[in-house]
Amino acid sequence: MLVTLRSIPADAEIPSHQLLLRAGYIRRVSAGIYAYLPLMWKVLQKITRIVQQELDSTGALQTLLPQLQPSDLWERSGRWQGYTAGEGIMFHLKDRQGRELGLGPTHEEVITSLAGDLICSYRQLPITLYQIQSKFRDEIRPRFGLMRSREFIMKDAYSFHADESSLKSTYTEMDAAYRRIFSRCGLDTVAVDADSGAIGGAASQEYMVKAENGEDLILLSNDGKYAANQEKAISIPPKAIPLLEKKPDSFETEKDGRIETLCSSLSIDSSQIIKVILLIAELEDNQIQPVIVSIRGDQDLNEVKLINNLIIHLGKAVIDLSLITPEKISAQGLQQWPFGAIGPDLNDMCLSGAKKWKEDFFRIADKTATEIKNFVCGANEKNKHRICNWNDLGGIPLSADLRKAQEGDSCVHDQTQKLIECRGIEIGHIFQLGTKYSQSLGASFTSEEGKEQSFFMGCYGIGISRLAQASIEQHHDEAGISWPVSIAPYEVIVVIANMQDQIQNQLGEKLYQELKEAGIDVLIDDRKERAGVKFKDADLIGIPWRVVVGRDAQEGKVELFDRSKRQSKLILIEDLRNELAGEISAS
Repeated sequence: MLVTLRSIPADAEIPSHQLLLRAGYIRRVSAGIYAYLPLMWKVLQKITRIVQQELDSTGALQTLLPQLQPSDLWERSGRWQGYTAGEGIMFHLKDRQGRELGLGPTHEEVITSLAGDLICSYRQLPITLYQIQSKFRDEIRPRFGLMRSREFIMKDAYSFHADESSLKSTYTEMDAAYRRIFSRCGLDTVAVDADSGAIGGAASQEYMVKAENGEDLILLSNDGKYAANQEKAISIPPKAIPLLEKKPDSFETEKDGRIETLCSSLSIDSSQIIKVILLIAELEDNQIQPVIVSIRGDQDLNEVKLINNLIIHLGKAVIDLSLITPEKISAQGLQQWPFGAIGPDLNDMCLSGAKKWKEDFFRIADKTATEIKNFVCGANEKNKHRICNWNDLGGIPLSADLRKAQEGDSCVHDQTQKLIECRGIEIGHIFQLGTKYSQSLGASFTSEEGKEQSFFMGCYGIGISRLAQASIEQHHDEAGISWPVSIAPYEVIVVIANMQDQIQNQLGEKLYQELKEAGIDVLIDDRKERAGVKFKDADLIGIPWRVVVGRDAQEGKVELFDRSKRQSKLILIEDLRNELAGEISAS
């Protein structure tokens, strides 16, 4: 079944999504929900086999866990509200008895509960279990085809250990297995330090396919020894230009309050400004925490870093983080402040006649801000700023790394190295979870000393369907897809140029059968279409090798076309099988 499209579907934004639809690999059923058609299913099966082979080689055992998960497990781990409330990504429902269930976006809770029931002694450790199945995530904005869909195929593995050193050993072993998997799939990937996000844990690493249309921004050192997702990246920014002038009195400034306008009107550099960002953090148990962040004017806030600091200092999960708007101020019964001009000195803020927030502001500043001696900041009056220092404001607030690392910053491991940017698509992620889930779910074993101890855990994921589409971002041209041989739906396509020609017809069928018998994964295009249509479709679907049975068939020759190099040559029929076998094994 091959149904190709000549025009680009209107809802397909990036090349890989466009090509999957045009080449007949997938069809959209609903927003973020796709059917995998026969060609795509073959690709997914080949990726799956590579993953299984490499995971099995580490001693991991394959299993299959339920997709429906009871809410009580997630409530015990503390993740139910975060995954289901507000913008949570878990599809959830109630059964006929009124019990809440969720469609699994991940399986830490289920596997930890099972391990607690099945593993009693340190003698049973370490052990790694993995599965390959569909996952479900209620994406706010499904897009880019299989890149951000609501249902997708994933490999997730979980390891259980008696101690941290054993966990780190398996983590290293999984890292090596992942690198082999991606190499065998023909992908150019980079491993980067990553934020652990909602999964949690002490350390994690993402595997990115370098691609212009990647959703993630990666920062790399020139020598390639440092790589991190921008959410996690740390760096050394350029030093701020010292501001020597010290005037405690406020002065009038432009109305729009933008950094650029302020720099222009005062003839100062943005590194001499402290800007303040006001946010509301929605915490677990429906608590609200207003937050004030101070950061240098030439830097941008990394919300992931901020959330992680809030979790540490407040001791509660952060469900959502958003800017404080005038509407939210009014909703809390507070007077509206002059947004865009408010400074970090909040000791004397006028809140007369207004009720207070449920909790006081949590004040925190980026290190780039606390390291400045004198700076320009808002004066807590409309269209006014002032020059001051932290002593004027009652002292330096809590300081942390809250800024986004940027291209051109110095690398923390070697300041002679500058960071460069590239975009990437995440296809894998590994985590050192520690005892986060085993402690909360009461999953333990008896140690060698005879004591009850919580498991140390690791978690390792690969997006199977996402990997397939990410491969196309790296392997395509103006004519269509150009699959790596290892994951192509077929290795060879035999195209009969003219089905009305009996010699071509018979030879094409003969070669097709011979290649199949030789163990080559081959497809035949024997449609009653013009040769040009068949060639265009062959280019579009991206099968690595094309054998064209055309006019030269009468002379005992066929055309062999290399899809990736776009090179062709005539070859004798009797040499075809060995030629293809050699090319495929060398790929």
